[in-house]
Amino acid sequence: MKKLILASAIAALAANSATAATIYEDKGLTFKIKGDWQVQLRDNASKTKDAEVEFDDLEIKNSIIYDLGNGLTAYGQLDFGFKKAAEDDGTDGDQLEEAYLGLKSHGYSVQVGKMDNAAYDFGIENAIENNLGDDVFDEFGSVDGDDVIRFDADFDVAHVAISHELEADGEKSANGESTEIYVEGGFDAITLGAAYQTLKATPTSSSVDVWGVSASFDAGFAEFGVDYGESDQGGSNNDVAMTNLVATFKASKTTKIAVGYVDHDYDAANMDEDAIYANVVYKFPAQKNVSVFAEITNRDDDAGTDYDLDVLAGMRIKF
Repeated sequence: MKKLILASAIAALAANSATAATIYEDKGLTFKIKGDWQVQLRDNASKTKDAEVEFDDLEIKNSIIYDLGNGLTAYGQLDFGFKKAAEDDGTDGDQLEEAYLGLKSHGYSVQVGKMDNAAYDFGIENAIENNLGDDVFDEFGSVDGDDVIRFDADFDVAHVAISHELEADGEKSANGESTEIYVEGGFDAITLGAAYQTLKATPTSSSVDVWGVSASFDAGFAEFGVDYGESDQGGSNNDVAMTNLVATFKASKTTKIAVGYVDHDYDAANMDEDAIYANVVYKFPAQKNVSVFAEITNRDDDAGTDYDLDVLAGMRIKF
């Protein structure tokens, strides 16, 4: 499933990642690098666009971890993405995607900087390229920021994340203000999640409230998930509810197949839209961080837009 890895594991346990390459380790200092590169041949749903080579993840992630003793760890993350440079779309070539520092102790962590907020952790979708967005926060809210303060706490049966994006009005980093909370817990084969966000795009704009709930069930032979969320667009008639359904099957030890459904239900007339997707991912048995994949998506809307099938195939390498 998409985001059922706890946020603190991503943020603070980079030093223990099985895929990261250790560059330096001595006297309580660890420096690791991770890479995530994906290249795909895609013909998307638009009838006005031809097939192209797309670059999804072209990322280099740098992690610094200091052991301060007594269970206290200091860490920093500096991540770069090169998708825009590869696609030569006329914008700045490289992009700083994350830059933050933090402290972690006994399952609690706090970090400050440019990063994903707590709403990012919500959702169950398993599409390679989701035409309608990953979830209600990704599509109609905000899932990251430049002035974020974030707190994570791990308990025996639950994880809690709280974040706040500073308004930073008048500063170059100003891009709205938001507050998020995400709670995830599980028992046996069931995982439940809930998230809430309130945000303002500018100091004078109306507040937007977004909430969502999710559930997943691991049946052994397959994983089933659902999430539902709503976005209140601050008095407009464009409020929307979003639903995700997904089933992921283990065809073999090296092959997974996912089938999903995404729906946008707008208050406004003639705006509802949905999509059905199916994909297959094969991981090479000798190196599980090398995979190839293919996906097909059928998109539809009430406006009568004439869409082609969205078809893609590609390769991914991680370390």
